[in-house]
Amino acid sequence: MTGADVLLLALGAVAVGAGALVVTTRHLVRAGLYLVVCLGALAGVYLVLAAELVAWVQVLIYVGAVVVLLLFAVMLTRAPIGASDDLDRPGWPAALIGGGTGLGLAALLVDAYRWTRVDLPTPGTAERLGEQVFRTWVLPFEVLSVLLLSALVGAVVLSRPDIGRRPADPTGRGAAGSAGAGQDRAGGRP
Repeated sequence: MTGADVLLLALGAVAVGAGALVVTTRHLVRAGLYLVVCLGALAGVYLVLAAELVAWVQVLIYVGAVVVLLLFAVMLTRAPIGASDDLDRPGWPAALIGGGTGLGLAALLVDAYRWTRVDLPTPGTAERLGEQVFRTWVLPFEVLSVLLLSALVGAVVLSRPDIGRRPADPTGRGAAGSAGAGQDRAGGRP
């Protein structure tokens, strides 16, 4: 076992532990911070695997933007940040489904490779990755940016209940009363 293997195992343990804390904590902001730790550990795994560009994109996009957007949306929508007893549900169905899915994927992986050694392709360069992203995958990339923008606009609309409402009439007559009053004045009646 080499030093890279030990480092991969340590970073994997940190990522799995932080991921478990994300879904088990009762504090929403803490869950976001545990998500930062989990995604940072994954970026460390990419660095150990000599995929520096993917590691820095992971840090910039996921840690820097998505988690900050998530925390910003939580604080903007005035969602409960602390522990809430009314939203707690029993965890055994989720654990059962997650465990079954994990075992099924592990069995599928073992069945597909049968512990054979797979030769890795030559490592890609930033130039090849950029060509793929900005030629082949540019439309999904732009659709994702529009989706994130619409999620941000939706968070702002949900957090501001006064958007889209008509201003309150200070006389208390409502919209029909003010329209009738305008016609009365136009007709010359007192």
